[in-house]
Amino acid sequence: MQLKVDQLDSHLRRGPAASYLVSGDEPLQSAEAADAIRRAARSAGFAEREILEQGSGFDWQSLSATACSMSLFATRRLIELRLASSKIGVAGGTALTDYVRQPPPDTMLLVICPKVERSQRNSRWVKALSDVGVWLEVWPKEGAELLRWIELRLRSKGFQADRDGAAFLAQQVEGNLLAADQEIRKLSLLFASGRLATEQLVQAVADNARFDVYGWVDAGLAGNARRIQRMLRVLRGEGVPAALVLWALAREVRSLCKMSARLTAGEDLERTLTANRVWDRRRPIIRQCLKNYPLGHWRSLLQGCARVDRMIKGRCPGGEPWGALDLLGLQLAGVRTMLDTGGGRPGRAPLDYRG
Repeated sequence: MQLKVDQLDSHLRRGPAASYLVSGDEPLQSAEAADAIRRAARSAGFAEREILEQGSGFDWQSLSATACSMSLFATRRLIELRLASSKIGVAGGTALTDYVRQPPPDTMLLVICPKVERSQRNSRWVKALSDVGVWLEVWPKEGAELLRWIELRLRSKGFQADRDGAAFLAQQVEGNLLAADQEIRKLSLLFASGRLATEQLVQAVADNARFDVYGWVDAGLAGNARRIQRMLRVLRGEGVPAALVLWALAREVRSLCKMSARLTAGEDLERTLTANRVWDRRRPIIRQCLKNYPLGHWRSLLQGCARVDRMIKGRCPGGEPWGALDLLGLQLAGVRTMLDTGGGRPGRAPLDYRG
């Protein structure tokens, strides 16, 4: 039987199986799945645990020897076999297949290994473990699945975060669940349980720069071109990732683009601000920006954000993210640049980030 990680808890509540294969290259989920199986085994009376590590020169006869030996301390025991690879050769395949065909009484087997390669998926030992026991394949979490995992993880620590906060954390950890778990544990030490604002997440997860990314965006919205350039230089010097600066800018521009579209369609300004949950203290600056610039201005900025995103990810050869961020910041502040003049002479020279 094959199970997904999310199905393991409900399966174990009905009682553990005789054997398990946990495979995959996502370390946190693999470790937590193995822990859950060990807890279920202990609750079912498998009080003794023996660990076999497949290293250089591993003797596969030790598996059958361990299985056949009498327990010294308990009537039921768990044998945990840790494989270095799913390619275990003929001897390994035979040993595991023989074990599954004639399992010793009062013994549970837990096999932990990296991702099962395509060439091994139809091997006899994998099929045997899957047919008789449970095969739990662990896959990395991406996109909406990763967001849901982060939201559930935050909830387990007593936090409620909005979608933007979960998206920010997902972007920061880039699918590394171990890193995400560490950040969430850090949040539980820094903040009391309850509603967790996106600003709190940014402050805790990102470097607490003297000029934070929100302040940089606000300086641009206020039209302070000199300040936005100086702040960007400080942010870079203090090690703030370009991806974080871009995230803050794209988040604001996306919201402004959406609001501007509603205004263009004839909606009342105050109703638009309320519908988009603009805070009272931010309403004056957002109101002024929406009055000063048409929808095309915000769409142009959003396209610029997409270009910088490709630069950061290495998909835009020759692109320099920090220089492009400087141009975007100037455009946000209302300074005409190469981004909105078709590549002509910019209204103000951007910072030089080369070298």
